[in-house]
Amino acid sequence: MSTVMVCDDSPLVRENLRRAVAGVAGVTRVTGASSGEEVLTRWPLERPALVLVDVRMPGIGGVEAARRLLSRHPGAPVLMLTVAEDVEGVARAVAAGARGYVVKDASRAELAAAVVGALADVGAGRARGSRRDDAATAPTLTERELQVLTGMGRGRSNAEIGKELFLSEDTVKTHARRLFRKLGAADRAQAVAKGFRLGLVH
Repeated sequence: MSTVMVCDDSPLVRENLRRAVAGVAGVTRVTGASSGEEVLTRWPLERPALVLVDVRMPGIGGVEAARRLLSRHPGAPVLMLTVAEDVEGVARAVAAGARGYVVKDASRAELAAAVVGALADVGAGRARGSRRDDAATAPTLTERELQVLTGMGRGRSNAEIGKELFLSEDTVKTHARRLFRKLGAADRAQAVAKGFRLGLVH
């Protein structure tokens, strides 16, 4: 039996997500929360199998809510909800222990895959072990790759990073592809999250 809590300050978004998640195989109940503060209050009492938390909300916000929840309950299963461009917020939440993220405009199939994957990860109890594995296998990045990764962590576009480093945008993209490969990351958010975890980005 898997209960999922959906946290978003917009009632409409929350209801749409609730309906979408309710249709995911293995999910038996979906509850809603309107703030990070509410998640912190209710999680210890309800212990849902997974919490979907919007990155940007009034009050303490989703990233801080995730950080506080995970610091108090390291095994809490959290999946961040975000807009595509909010790389730093997602990365900081994942570095704090969130299982991953899903963009708000994801299709129902993509959302279902993210939820199923996170629930499977919880069931296998792999989250904390995988973070130790990351630390033990930190890749060696060149100075340029570290600079590009740092720029990404600050939310800079490839063009902005290029201007700061006096490089063309194509050159920045080349460095980005190399560091993605070294980090085993599929995109910016994953790369920056791993960078935070490994202490490569601060």
